[in-house]
Amino acid sequence: MKALMTMLLATGMLATAVQAQPSGPNLAGTWMGTLNVGMQLRLVFHVSADSSGGWTATLDSPDQGAMGIPMDAVVVNGDSVRLDLAAAMAHYEGVVAGPDTLDGKWVQSGRALPLLLGRTVGTPDYSRPQEPKPPFPYTAVEVTFENPRADSVTLAGTLTLPEGPGPFPAVVLVTGSGAQNRNEELLGHKPFLVLADHLTRTGIAVLRYDDRGVGGSTGHFAEATSEDFASDALSAVEFLASRDDIRPDAIGVAGHSEGGLIAPMVAAQSDQVGFIVLLAGTGMRGELILYDQGALILMANGATDEQIETNRVNQERLFHVVMNEPDPEAAAAELRPLMGERIDEMTPEELEQSGITPENRAQVIEQQISQINGAWFRYFLSFDPVDVLRKVKVPVLAINGSLDLQVPATANLAAIQAALQEAGNEHVTTVELEGLNHLFQTAVSGSPTEYSSIEETMSPRALGTISDWIVKTTGLDR
Repeated sequence: MKALMTMLLATGMLATAVQAQPSGPNLAGTWMGTLNVGMQLRLVFHVSADSSGGWTATLDSPDQGAMGIPMDAVVVNGDSVRLDLAAAMAHYEGVVAGPDTLDGKWVQSGRALPLLLGRTVGTPDYSRPQEPKPPFPYTAVEVTFENPRADSVTLAGTLTLPEGPGPFPAVVLVTGSGAQNRNEELLGHKPFLVLADHLTRTGIAVLRYDDRGVGGSTGHFAEATSEDFASDALSAVEFLASRDDIRPDAIGVAGHSEGGLIAPMVAAQSDQVGFIVLLAGTGMRGELILYDQGALILMANGATDEQIETNRVNQERLFHVVMNEPDPEAAAAELRPLMGERIDEMTPEELEQSGITPENRAQVIEQQISQINGAWFRYFLSFDPVDVLRKVKVPVLAINGSLDLQVPATANLAAIQAALQEAGNEHVTTVELEGLNHLFQTAVSGSPTEYSSIEETMSPRALGTISDWIVKTTGLDR
């Protein structure tokens, strides 16, 4: 449910240097700039001379967690500079505007965005203020565990253990949608690193792990649904239950966003789960979540009522096809003309904002079809969390920010509470935290465009609400 606009940056390319003009400008050093793609993304180029007298470069996109990406070529012609990244169909082109300034644009898939680069001194510090630094007053252990319900899936993660002999209450952290590493890293933030550090200092062991197919974990992310991710989380619970330093009666699952949908699925399947924490979890069917999400984000970004209504109508048309045609190939054939019609109706301004050109029109359509017609999206559209929540009997904490535009707080918290209470669960706490967004940052509008520009990774109010409840629920305060 992270409605984030990301740039496609490829890794693993071998760098090839192109001979620089001997009389050209001195490019050696680190060049930083900020790209506006609806949100602020920092791009950092590290340029150095190579043995042949030319230039070579690597690219960091710290807000996307992509570091050290080799550029394919650095071409200098007089005061003009071009850096190519072929696998992403992207390049930077600019001119020397001063000894420490390059004025140019980032071009990707037919879309050109202004990008002013400035030379910096020293190594940039990408960390956010809350990111914990060693030495830590706890032990961090690198672990792996198998998912016996899935072929070739081994999950890799970090288990942090408080000081002392134990055994300790423990919690498994489950990430939101999209391929996430164990820190749930996005836009320069590491929410799960901050949360795990806070909880472990409080006396709670924490297991966080890379999604299947990400980082040190094996398996195929693109082919998985929320149900598959729930089986991975269940394996994490079983791993903790097998350890002597973990209290078997005090193992919980805390999930953010999609993870808040997964946590109840795990609790409904396993009697080894003692509690769950839903961080911006959903209480409504996926289709309805996306309608609300689309309207609220457009509204926060200044869209007109007409634009919001048009978006809703288009969502309904596309979702209807996916939800009613089980054959993905047949659905794609129906989706293609619908998407083409929508592009034909867009104004020149809308086309420019979306980066759609005559050259990339067909590619954009196929990319969008691949997303909404894929296994994960199909599952999410039709899944109703109420059906699972009614099976959960363990204590539940559900928290959300009042400025969450991706999983609106009031409606979803009410639905979660109603479903649990209908099933006779009397151990339910719901909290709406004023002024926090989907990532539990202190925000202004709640729009996803703010996420990267906010230095706070997770509000201390959210951290304290979570830890206080777990401490009380597990009897750690006694």
